Formats: sequence, C-alpha cells, structure tokens
Amino acid sequence: MVHTSRETHGVMVHTSRETHGVMVYLCSICDIDNLIMHIYNTLPILPKYNLNSKDEALFILFLTNVPPAQLICFSTATMAQKLVIIDTDAGIDDAQAIMMAVAAPSLQILGITCCFGNTDVDNVCQNVLLVLSVCEHTQIPVFQGAAGPLVGATKAFSDHFGTDGLGDVLEDRDPQWKEKLQREHAVNAMIRLVATNPKQVSLVALGPLTNLALAIRLDPSFQQNLKELVIMGGNMEGKGNVSLCGEFNFVMDPESAFIVLEEYLCPTRIASWEYCCRNKLEWEFFEKLINEDTPAGRFMKMITSKCWGYSKEAMLSKRDVYFGPGFVSYDAYAVAACIDSSVVTESIECAVRVELQGELCRGMMVLDQRNKLNKSHRVSVMKTCDLTKFRQLLMASLKQPCRK
Repeated sequence: MVHTSRETHGVMVHTSRETHGVMVYLCSICDIDNLIMHIYNTLPILPKYNLNSKDEALFILFLTNVPPAQLICFSTATMAQKLVIIDTDAGIDDAQAIMMAVAAPSLQILGITCCFGNTDVDNVCQNVLLVLSVCEHTQIPVFQGAAGPLVGATKAFSDHFGTDGLGDVLEDRDPQWKEKLQREHAVNAMIRLVATNPKQVSLVALGPLTNLALAIRLDPSFQQNLKELVIMGGNMEGKGNVSLCGEFNFVMDPESAFIVLEEYLCPTRIASWEYCCRNKLEWEFFEKLINEDTPAGRFMKMITSKCWGYSKEAMLSKRDVYFGPGFVSYDAYAVAACIDSSVVTESIECAVRVELQGELCRGMMVLDQRNKLNKSHRVSVMKTCDLTKFRQLLMASLKQPCRK
C-alpha cells in the first residue's frame, strides 16, 4: 500500500510499508545519483547486495537504525546508470578504487583498460582480473594496453606497491589469466566503447596517460565523444613524489600527459597529488577499513600489509612532501568524484600544461591561474574533499558481496 509520495533531492519517491517492518522505495528516474547519495548521507548503511539480472537490477541496502531491519529496495530497470571506462596501472590504491567503482550502483563499468605504471602491464592485467574475481564482477571486460611510454624507455617501476603492484604477498597467480583478457587492444576498445555511446561515457584515468594519448592519435574525435574525463595525476603546488616537481603518473609518460591535457577538450577534472595528500584520512579509519570481516576487507588487509608500514614511515620523515601523516588511497579520490561530484567541495578552474623540458621540472603540471597560456580550455583541479562522503564510499567498497 502506498502511503506517501514525496520529492527527495529532485527525485520523486513513492514509499510503501510492508507488514514485516520493511520499507520499500520505488522510483522511476533517469538519474539515480541523487537518491543514492541522499540515502548515503542520511542513513547508516550495511552491505549493498546487488541482485543483477539481464532485465532488471535491484539494489538492496540493509539499514540498522530500526529493529527489525528496514529494507530499502529500488529498481534500476528504468534508471540510467553512468557509463564508465577505468584506465588503470593496478597498484594497491587502484585496487581500492576499482572496488569502490564496482560497489557503486550508479555506475555501469563498460570495461577496464590496463597500462604499465605501478608494475609491468602483464602484472597490471592479472591484478585487475584478481580484484574483479574477489568482488564477483568477472563479467567486466579487461583489455591489455600500453607496455611503455610514448617516448624513451620505461622508467624503473616504483617498489612502493611491491614488484607485482599488489604488495608481493600473493602466493598463487592464475596461470590462465591471459585467456580471461579480451583479445581487443585497450586503445581500440576505448575508441569503440566511446563511439558506441557518444557523450555518455566517463573515462577515469588512474595511471600514466599513454592509452589516452594513443586513443586520440588513432581517432582525433575520441575526446569529443566523451562525457567527461577524470584523472588522478599531476600536481598543483609543484611538489613531486618521484621527482623534485613531478607526480608519478605524469612523470612515467610526460608526453602522453601533455597530449591529453592539450588536446582533450571534454569536461576534465583532476585529482592531483596534493589534493589527495591534503585530504587524507586518519590512520584509525584505515585500521577500521581493513579490518572489515568481509572477503574484500580481508583481501585489502592482505595486500596492504607491507606497503602501509612504509607509508607511515615516509609520511613522518617527509612531512613537507606528504603534508603530514594519514591514510591516502590516491586513485580512490578520482573514482569517488566520478561516483558523486559533491564529494569535491572546492575546485580551481584554470588552464594547465605539462612541462616537457628541463632536468628538474619535466612531467610537472603547471596551473595557469594568470591566463598566460591563452588557452580557452579550462580544467577543474580538485582542491577540497567532503571526507564524510569519501569515508562512506570507501567503507561501502569493502562491504559489497564478494566470494568467500
């Protein structure tokens, strides 16, 4: 029996109460984001259980504030999810970001494209397949992409996440992993998926931008067909993490970063190194996060067991670089912004350019806040973050249904 019909954050919601204390929200809208974030912001949430079928997807959230538990259930059969491609170099923070993305009911991931970066591209592909297996989302296609930068030899991989990108703690690797990859090259897949869904796809780039630079070289119209581009990379205050002035993703392939920020004219948002560091979370929250007694939580605890000890020491010894101690899951900041734009509370709108010359500044992203470059295209450089919403998205990423 329908008791009420009201508008919630621009969404018309029809509420029906069942006899067993179950509250059901049924809505027919085109944008699910507002409703989901309204629920996130106003109600305590336990795991989301995704009952996907080909005809209809139901997202069920168990709420703990009323005994017996209330059940919120809303159908997405008539709701348009945000279409997303994730381009990744699959380190530990990439794994966290992918988990966040697949846990978000508002996203439909069309594919994950792989690029060298935190480790070699073969390891990257294996890492992505493993994360999707843990999260029970093996239906998402994975594509192998660039093995090195556009110009010059591949720089030595960072050992921050171990030689395999996931902390060197995994004993068994899937010997059949290559058979689980799509045969299509990552760059061709990106071009095809975006052309099939013009102005609908959000591209989230979490590693070096080589695949993106190759895509626009193969198809100059590629960027025109994107809905938006969200990047984790670059720096906004001239502080580097692998060089004096450069952030890792951009330094690994400066030419590709230059091409993307010069030639991609679609709406672009950037989560820079400093944005992530300045919006870090407490180590106490990290301990709570990785001690979630779920398959995803146990997996995250395992792969972070070595690297976060190193991170704590580095943040204490290099406060000027890391802006003090705290937990930073860099790539998750970009995915969070894609899921819910209100996670970013303040941004700088300006032109940017990547420096390609010099020994000290190569790979550095420069913000043109004085309009000296005379560029018409502006990007949105994230500045401050709603940490409450960010925490909620991180917690939800480890509470999703996963294999035992």
